[in-house]
Amino acid sequence: MPGIKAGDVDGVLRRPNPHILVFLFYGPDIGLVSERARALAEASVPDPADPFQLIRIDGDTIAADPARLVDEAGTMALFGGKRALWIKSTSRNIAPAVDAVLDAKVQDTVIVIEGGDLPKSSPLRAVCEKSQRALALPCYADEGRNLGTVVDEALKEAGFSISREARAALLASLGGDRLATRGELAKLMLYAHGQREITLDDVDAILSDVSGLAMDAVIDAAFSGAGNELEIGSRRLAAEGTHASVLLGAALRHALALLPARQSVEEGRPVKSVVEGMRGLHFRRKDAMERHLQRWTAANLRGAIAAIQASLLDSRRMADLGDAIAVKTLLDLARAARR
Repeated sequence: MPGIKAGDVDGVLRRPNPHILVFLFYGPDIGLVSERARALAEASVPDPADPFQLIRIDGDTIAADPARLVDEAGTMALFGGKRALWIKSTSRNIAPAVDAVLDAKVQDTVIVIEGGDLPKSSPLRAVCEKSQRALALPCYADEGRNLGTVVDEALKEAGFSISREARAALLASLGGDRLATRGELAKLMLYAHGQREITLDDVDAILSDVSGLAMDAVIDAAFSGAGNELEIGSRRLAAEGTHASVLLGAALRHALALLPARQSVEEGRPVKSVVEGMRGLHFRRKDAMERHLQRWTAANLRGAIAAIQASLLDSRRMADLGDAIAVKTLLDLARAARR
């Protein structure tokens, strides 16, 4: 059956089509692929704990013996009722086995496949997308509205409310992987056990890396041209034992992230729109990022990247002078930003 849009997958799964035999979950968010596959497989049988109703099969087993899938799908449950086959696919090709089972007469069985991040050219995707008895369901990283829904539902289920500021900080701190998001939420809820509302302090205590925030402040000061803040922050990091190469590496990553963003600005996109589209950017750094994109041109950023790379190499060759090299490089960036 033609591919389903990512935003429609949850709606499809709320009322699965009873005429669909094979449900293929695929995409870059492996956590979401696994979560959805598990939910559908367990919901398809009366008792998911019964190994005769919910049968787990490794993809390598199917690839080695394609007829195995048809045999398993055609087997009747010992006491009747529905069965589900839950297959965790591997790098080996199981498309021939799936193609064969789609042509077979199968009743009261649902086949759920965790397919990994499959390209459009994948034989397994092609088999499922052309069959009227199969669905290929994409699972992409949570963003914006979807991520907010995951957070809100998890906290509500656990009996927590969350302040607006804490929610904004939480969403900015989380990545797109569903499994990682669940893990971070579990840590946060455990920390807030006994409370009714999760606050910004709770989010900062669990999800914020204090040393990382201090380094971000130094990098932001350098690219904003704030020399005094840069010197104070650099001394603090040096006192805490932050190695010069780590600081220069952070500056290099920031410059490399700025370059394509600035190119988008020079192509006509509004600065604010570009910043909103940058993944993994903490909400507290958005204002600084806007300033950087306004101060730096793509050409100047290329020069900054070359200078940071040279300083990074020097800091490793001359370890005793590493801190001095790092501070000088960042001060040079601050002067360039002011110009």
